[in-house]
Amino acid sequence: MIKKMMILLLICGVSAFAKAQNDSIQIRKIYDEALKNGNSYEWLNYLSNQIGSRLSGSLGAEKAVNWTKEQLDSVGLDKVWLQPVMVPKWVRGLPEYAFIETDAGKTTKVPICALGGSVATPNGGVKAPVIEVQSIEEIEKLGAANVGGKIVFFNRPMQADVIDTFRAYGGCVDQRYSGAAKAAEYGAVGVIVRSVTHSLDDYPHTGSMSYGDLKPAQRIPAAAISTNGAELLSTLLKLNPETKFFFSMSCKNLPDVQSYNVIGEITGSEFPNRYMVVGGHLDSWDLGDGSHDDGAGVVQSMEVLRIMKAINYKPRHSIRVVLFMNEENGLRGGRKYAEVAKSKREKHVFALESDAGGFTPRGFSFDTDDRNFDEILSWKPLFEPYFIHSFVRGGSGADIGPLKGNGTVLAGLRPDSQRYFDHHHAANDTFDAVNKRELELGAATMTGLIYMMDNYIQKPGKLMTLPIKD
Repeated sequence: MIKKMMILLLICGVSAFAKAQNDSIQIRKIYDEALKNGNSYEWLNYLSNQIGSRLSGSLGAEKAVNWTKEQLDSVGLDKVWLQPVMVPKWVRGLPEYAFIETDAGKTTKVPICALGGSVATPNGGVKAPVIEVQSIEEIEKLGAANVGGKIVFFNRPMQADVIDTFRAYGGCVDQRYSGAAKAAEYGAVGVIVRSVTHSLDDYPHTGSMSYGDLKPAQRIPAAAISTNGAELLSTLLKLNPETKFFFSMSCKNLPDVQSYNVIGEITGSEFPNRYMVVGGHLDSWDLGDGSHDDGAGVVQSMEVLRIMKAINYKPRHSIRVVLFMNEENGLRGGRKYAEVAKSKREKHVFALESDAGGFTPRGFSFDTDDRNFDEILSWKPLFEPYFIHSFVRGGSGADIGPLKGNGTVLAGLRPDSQRYFDHHHAANDTFDAVNKRELELGAATMTGLIYMMDNYIQKPGKLMTLPIKD
C-alpha cells in the first residue's frame, strides 16, 4: 500500500511538473507575441490621436464605440456586439477662467477646470472671500456663520509618505466628490478643490462630483485648481485673509443619451456557458485624450483576445472583452453589463480589469477568498521572470465590481503607479505619456493571467492545481 501511494505521489508530481513546464512555455509565447507583433500601441495611437477624448455622451465616445467594434470584428472573434446603455451627458462649455484678487484691481490668473457634473457659475462669474479647509468635517465645525457667502477652498493634498498612490488618492478624493454638497449646506457660494495629484504643476485635474440630495436651486459651482495654483492661493490667504477668488464656468448637465458597451467573445471549447471577462472603460474625461485613463486598459483588453487568436490558443471558457462606457461619471456601463448577465443567468467565473494606466506592470490585486488566493499565489514563479512579483489582496476595478458575488474571482492589473496621478483626469493624459513597451508588457501580463485562470478554474469560486478532466 505504501509503495502504491509513493508511486501515485510520484506520478502526480511528474504530472504537475510537466504542466508547470507547459504553462511556462505558453506564457512565453504570449509575451513573445505581445512584444514582437503587438497591436496595442497602434490601437492606442488611433484611439487617442484620431478620436481623442471620449466623455460619455459625446461625439468622441460615439466614434470610439464604432471604431473599437470594427477592430474587434477584424480580429476574427466568434461574436462582437454592442450593448445599449443610457449614460449622462455633461458638457464643459467655454474654457473656465479664474483669478485671485489680493487687493482691488490686483489679480493673478490661476488654472482651474470644472468638476464633472458641476453646475455653471451665474452669468458674470462668482467672486467672494475664500475660506481654506482641509476636510469636509472642518466645514461642519466652522458652521454657516464662517462658511456662508464664501468660496470654500479644499486644500488637503495626497499624503506624500503613502507609497501606494491609490491609497493616497483615496485619502483625499472625498473633498472633490462630496465637498460641494457639504459646502452648499452651510451657505457657500462656490467650491475650489486642490487637484488630486502628487505633482506640483499648472494642470488642474477634473473628476466626478456629486450634489447628493441637494435640489438644483441649492447647487453651487465646483472646480479643481492646479496644485501650483492651490499653493499660491494658500500662501496669499496666509498673508491676507481678505483675499478673494473669482471664477467663471459655463458647464451644464443635459438629458441622458444612449451609448454602448462594446463586447467581443471567443466561445469556450469546453465550457461555452461559463464566462471570463477582461476589460477597461472606453469613456474618458475631456481635458486630454485619455491615453492612460483608460485608453491603455481598453487596448490591452482588446489585445488579450487578439493574442489568443494569434497563438492559436483555444480557451476552455468563453472569454469576453468588455469595453465599458461611463465609468468616469456614472458607472452605467459596468452596472448594465452585470444587470444583463444576471437577467440571462450567465455564470461569470473570473473578471479582470485594467484601469490604472499603461505603466510597467507589477502584478495584480485579487478580490477573492483565502483558498483561491493561496492557489493563485502558487503561480507567482511563472510570472517572476517577467518581473511580475506583486500578487496582493485588494480591489479589482470599478466596472467589474458589480459582478462580485457567487464566487466570481475578480482581479485588477497593477502597474507601477508612482506617475499615474501626474496625468489622471488632466490635460496631460495624452498618448506621448505612454511607453510602447510598458503598454505591451501589461497586455501580455493580463493574457498570462487569463490563460492560467482558464486552465485552473473549476467552477465559480473554486480553483484546481490540475486541469479539469471531464
